[in-house]
Amino acid sequence: MSFSEEWHALIEQCEELPEGATLITPLSGKRFDVTDVQEHRIVIEFQDSEDAEPLQRGQFEALSTRVSETLYGFDLDDLPPDAEPYAAVLSLHPRYEIDGDEGIIVRTDESTTTQVLEGESTDEEPERSEPDVAVYSDALLLIDALERHDPTTIGDVETPALINLYTLLSDVQRDANELRQEVGSVLLDRMHHDQPVHGQFGSAQRVTRRRRTLKDDEEVLDVLHDAGIPRERVLGVDADKVDDALAVTELSESAVYEIDEREYVRKAEVDEEVKRTRLQGLKDRLATSEDPEVASLRGEIEELEDRIEELTGFDSAQQYYTQS
Repeated sequence: MSFSEEWHALIEQCEELPEGATLITPLSGKRFDVTDVQEHRIVIEFQDSEDAEPLQRGQFEALSTRVSETLYGFDLDDLPPDAEPYAAVLSLHPRYEIDGDEGIIVRTDESTTTQVLEGESTDEEPERSEPDVAVYSDALLLIDALERHDPTTIGDVETPALINLYTLLSDVQRDANELRQEVGSVLLDRMHHDQPVHGQFGSAQRVTRRRRTLKDDEEVLDVLHDAGIPRERVLGVDADKVDDALAVTELSESAVYEIDEREYVRKAEVDEEVKRTRLQGLKDRLATSEDPEVASLRGEIEELEDRIEELTGFDSAQQYYTQS
């Protein structure tokens, strides 16, 4: 495929972007929108700037050539200054894909999905509501407990408080794992080609786990026998059969097993009613209290959100130039 064909395909992808679609530069994480598509350039605008920035066709062709000339993908660190938007936009083309884990952009023979398209964005902050999932409530209780008992001096915490911490940590772990599996099941249907897909806090990748289970013993032995492998070569000690033998003898386990005993703490029970009462009280206190400490907590949360906003904002990039 000539670059002229690739260019027209890239233009079509840009024209078909949904309204409000956001692209992210692969290294610095800057967010920008495609605002105009012209015959020889694609115009973008970074979300933290009102200045339009044209991305020239010639620079896309130069990047495409360099990517095609590399056997294992073009290293994103080798991009000229302020050239990340070119890689991000080029990945919209079905033959180009960004591998964030490897830090490269590659050209493939099969159609791919862009790894940097976020979807629609709006200027208004979506209204937050309490999710109806167990991990949310348990996480709130755990946060409250951690604020009351400094985990960096865990040896000084009284036993009942430690039991509360251990119980909540166990519940959060269980609830989070259940939700993680549900999220993973949905993501599995959206990922292809074993390529990583990126979000704000990390990336995920579709992988294949291979698990083997032997067929019926006699079937396995017959197949191996037909292949010239004697039965004795693959027969061994079976733990279940050894246990059955121990049950009818006076031998101890230590006679045939290497035993490693380790003691650990296990959660015995959870008082869900106390958790619900405590959680509701915590929510009511945060929602209505005029206590200076609560106001301070709200202020800390707002400051944290402001810092996150500052960290995700970047200056506008300059135009991308390459050497001829």
